[in-house]
Amino acid sequence: MLVDHLELERGRGEHTVDAYRRDATDLGRTCTAWGVDHPGEVELLTLRRYLAALTERGYARATIARRASVVRSLFALLKRRGVVDRDPAALLASPKQGRHLPRVLRVDEVTRLLEAPDPATAVGLRDRALLELLYASGARVGEACGLDVGGVDLPQAQVRLFGKGAKERIAPIGQPAVTALRDYLALARPELANGTAQDALLLNTRGDRLGTRDARTAVERAAIQAGVGHVTPHTLRHSFATHLLESGADVRVVQELLGHASLATTQRYTHLSRGRLREVHAMAHPRARADRSGRPDRPERQAD
Repeated sequence: MLVDHLELERGRGEHTVDAYRRDATDLGRTCTAWGVDHPGEVELLTLRRYLAALTERGYARATIARRASVVRSLFALLKRRGVVDRDPAALLASPKQGRHLPRVLRVDEVTRLLEAPDPATAVGLRDRALLELLYASGARVGEACGLDVGGVDLPQAQVRLFGKGAKERIAPIGQPAVTALRDYLALARPELANGTAQDALLLNTRGDRLGTRDARTAVERAAIQAGVGHVTPHTLRHSFATHLLESGADVRVVQELLGHASLATTQRYTHLSRGRLREVHAMAHPRARADRSGRPDRPERQAD
């Protein structure tokens, strides 16, 4: 019911709907295991116990907060449609998430990561195209995997992405990404294209559209080869945004490139770039350095 409501009435994207479906299914299975067989039997204490169980199972706070949001949406909908007489989730609180600053790669680490896949193989060319695309455009992994061949304009060095809520945006890409995509399209995709995904840009080894899980695996594999530690597709998105801001890009431009609906979402990257700004200030500003005695440097005394 909730899934149909999200798809038909609210027009949510495919990935959002899938996530809500998984979350609602997990709640239903858990309640059934506890002997609660009907939504009308669910109490606030049941829902709090469910969130506590997620914590014990090692879920991240952000995931638990999303689950709590799904639960509230579900029972609010059930109440409006008369399935339950009362809404037990009305007072259900989400866990405090605190401020989480994502990891950002250095530029040299990004370079090593992008060069890690083997260009002598079809999968290596595909992985390099994927990595270049993610870093060049700041795309979410779902947006990259959802790209069709027709959404890539190599002469204009841009791609057409469909983000959350099926919102379309045009993202520019640099020449390295153009070259990687051109090589992949010419040399690797024809070799991989033996399945049903006729329009999909990125293909798996079965010839079907590359899934987000496979894309994450490809990024992790390249990170191991490059020796840059744990990296996810979203790490490249974070790095894309932070490197732009560190180079002087306007935060509203970065917001547009990332496809953020709210400027506040983009502004968290300014916290990441401030550390780099402090480093530059400490190295470049004459009164930010200390002399050998430990006192700040002083300008030379000028003649009267």
